[in-house]
Amino acid sequence: MDESGDSGRPQPGAGGTDPGAGPEKGEPRRPEEPGGGLLMGRPFGVPVYVAPSWFIVAALITWVFGGQLERVLPELGAARYLVSLFFAIAFYASVLVHELAHTVVALRYKLPVRRIQLQFFGGVSEIEKESETPGREFVLAFVGPLLSLVLAGLFYVGMTFVAPGTVPGVLLAGLMISNLLVAAFNLLPGLPLDGGRMLRAVVWKITGRPMSGTVAAAWVGRALAVVTLIGLPLLTHTGSFGNNPRDLSGLDTVTDALLAAILAAIIWTGAGNSLRMARLREHLPELRARTLTRRAVPVEAATPLSEALRRANEAGARALVVVDGHGEPQGVVRETAIVSVPEHRRPWVAVSSLAQDLTEGMKISAELAGEALLDRLKANPATEYLVLEETGEIYGVLSTADVERAFVAALARPAA
Repeated sequence: MDESGDSGRPQPGAGGTDPGAGPEKGEPRRPEEPGGGLLMGRPFGVPVYVAPSWFIVAALITWVFGGQLERVLPELGAARYLVSLFFAIAFYASVLVHELAHTVVALRYKLPVRRIQLQFFGGVSEIEKESETPGREFVLAFVGPLLSLVLAGLFYVGMTFVAPGTVPGVLLAGLMISNLLVAAFNLLPGLPLDGGRMLRAVVWKITGRPMSGTVAAAWVGRALAVVTLIGLPLLTHTGSFGNNPRDLSGLDTVTDALLAAILAAIIWTGAGNSLRMARLREHLPELRARTLTRRAVPVEAATPLSEALRRANEAGARALVVVDGHGEPQGVVRETAIVSVPEHRRPWVAVSSLAQDLTEGMKISAELAGEALLDRLKANPATEYLVLEETGEIYGVLSTADVERAFVAALARPAA
């Protein structure tokens, strides 16, 4: 199953912001390389990972397809499992081509792609930003199933050059059918499937509101999850897939129900995540550096902590900025460091010993807002940032904790 789309809620200070870990003096840790399994390569500069769950499904495909080969090509013997393993790898190579189609179009539209991951029910392209127009959204979603259909056509053409009932013939037929199924499944009009993103684009175009499209496609996705949970086992037991219901054992029944439940859960969860992300984006412009910033007072490095806190209380400020003799900011006093100092020791502790040295990445404009603000924080992980006016004047200190609380509040508010 393909779940191309956004990578999830943006995380300010990605890679961790625990003040008790990492460098003490203004050396924010570099964002960690996105993980997700075994790194297979970087086509178009995008890392491709194989999740551990892939090995489970590859073994399952090898076992099931091997059983089918035993009936079609009994002369293979135990070698049928090597052929089956090749089929599993080739199938997931087709899924990778599907995901690369999304990736190439996303990069063409200047949308960053965090990674591609091959996992239990297919693959996912983690695109970090939303399409700017419904037309681009539709194209970005449609190219994946389109490439799967093209692959199915190529495998069908390949079948005309080989004899049926041979290993190449069976492999090409299996890959043709599997790519047709991938395309058909992903064209179902519900999130998080590609068809759901296409439906979202259509409703977005009609209403002019991306949120309306997301709501419509997400609820259709939830309906698909219910249909999958109930309908898939029923179709199997009525012989709709060309099987004989009398041949089904109790283990087959349990397996069908379990797979349907897993697939339904993935679709339901993906639809819910799409709704939450859309709600966050609806409120994203409300996240402004100017409104989230704590008022700060400038203090010189040798100032005792008790005196600095007294000045802050008098000014109604909640943060301290260490400045030199010319009033130029040199560091930000970390909130957690202040809390860790017992009150009776504060007259003897200089604020400079609690400050984190400023780097250019820790200086942000008070005018930053929304996605631009989040991108800046994500690129320069820290616990506090110095917020400056356009003139270079100190406006205050922005705490990562305050940004995270604003995220929670944004997610809790219903969309307009």
